[in-house]
Amino acid sequence: MNWWKRFWSNPYRWGLWHWIGGRPWTYILRDVWHKGEFAWIIALVATGVWIGHHFDWITVLKIMGIFTLGFIFGHLFWGKSYIEGQKGK
Repeated sequence: MNWWKRFWSNPYRWGLWHWIGGRPWTYILRDVWHKGEFAWIIALVATGVWIGHHFDWITVLKIMGIFTLGFIFGHLFWGKSYIEGQKGK
């Protein structure tokens, strides 16, 4: 199979995976989180402070609600045990 047919059979896997290390970006993000949790927490708190200063309360509550739903759905439907350096299928 030539590269053109491989690309069009699964452009995400052939293109993006090729550039980010041959595995899903979510696994890479998990590795980055577990290697620098303190920095992530500080950045997320700083983002929350920035949002609180630049938006009204209703908008902040909507953002928090959307984030909470995403967090719940992520754990219910897509959560897996963390394995450092986990490979994709």
